[in-house]
Amino acid sequence: MSESTIELADPQISAPSTEPSWPQRPIKKSISAVVARDPWFAARLVGFTVFVVAYIWWFVVRGLIIDRISVAISVGIFIVIGHLGRPARRWALLAFDSLGYLVMWLAYEESRGWADQAGFPLQVEAPRNIDRFLFLGTDPSVWLQRHFYNPDQIYWYDKVASATYFTHFILPVIALAVLWVTSHREWARFMKRFATLLFVACTMFILLPTVPPWMADRDFHILPSLARHTGRGFSALGLKGFVNTWRSALTWGNAVAAMPSLHAGFSLFVPAFFLPRIKPVSLKVLVLTFPIIMLTSLVYFAEHYVIDGLVGWTIVGSSFLFWGWFERRQRRVRADRTRAFLGQPLLGQPLLGQEVPGCQEVPGCQEVPG
Repeated sequence: MSESTIELADPQISAPSTEPSWPQRPIKKSISAVVARDPWFAARLVGFTVFVVAYIWWFVVRGLIIDRISVAISVGIFIVIGHLGRPARRWALLAFDSLGYLVMWLAYEESRGWADQAGFPLQVEAPRNIDRFLFLGTDPSVWLQRHFYNPDQIYWYDKVASATYFTHFILPVIALAVLWVTSHREWARFMKRFATLLFVACTMFILLPTVPPWMADRDFHILPSLARHTGRGFSALGLKGFVNTWRSALTWGNAVAAMPSLHAGFSLFVPAFFLPRIKPVSLKVLVLTFPIIMLTSLVYFAEHYVIDGLVGWTIVGSSFLFWGWFERRQRRVRADRTRAFLGQPLLGQPLLGQEVPGCQEVPGCQEVPG
């Protein structure tokens, strides 16, 4: 019988473990441990708090600020607070952006004044006839006021309609101010679309000066008696209406700038811009009811025809489609320039000198006729 030898494993060498090894969890770090502390953060936070409290107090005690000059001053204060402690380059950029912002609004206000001086024919019956065609011979403003308006009583929907109507004067500028402070890139995207909307609207104000329903009744008598009651529900909420201390400075306003309706346009514009950031579908649907409530309120107040609002929505949609396409194209152009610089193929193109194989050379490939 032969002797067998048994080799003992070196006790210093451990056998491989049969248990799976799991990767260690990354160590969580707070944002403050990664991002440098901003010494001006507390100052900006206090400034914003004081600003919001003061604005709400003014709104309740004095009324809602709606004229462009007062709104511009309010926005300017908000933005200056947001730029406390920022580098000089940000302040220079702020000055440049502010100049463009002021030019945009001045052009808008001036165009409203030019509308009745350019000599283009006043649109009196055309918008009414289009609304009658859309609603099978019915005037929407007349129908809504006959069924819902009571001069001796204010209902809940009067309050909702008034509150919705006056958001036109603050909602876009709030969005502009917040984006201006938080993300200049998003502010620029917002402004490109917003300026396009205003440019097209201003052009139409001049070329198609349009009479609103209340004026069609009062001055041209082509509609039954209509009440222009935008502020009743606002007063019923216990608020003092609105402040318009700069009325003498704003002499450009023109009542025949009704086509398109910027009330309706802005009410769609702001929700549409922020809609991609809203994840729940139910919340998206709820947000998109706001422009519908706005247009219904405008027609109920006899401020606009339905067609005015539909045209405003169309311009908003066209602005978003155009700039969305343009931005995608710009991103592709920049990507192609970078890839060309790095010696890589352009997007959707083969490598230099490489031929694209025919379908017969690829296993399992079938050519589609046509």
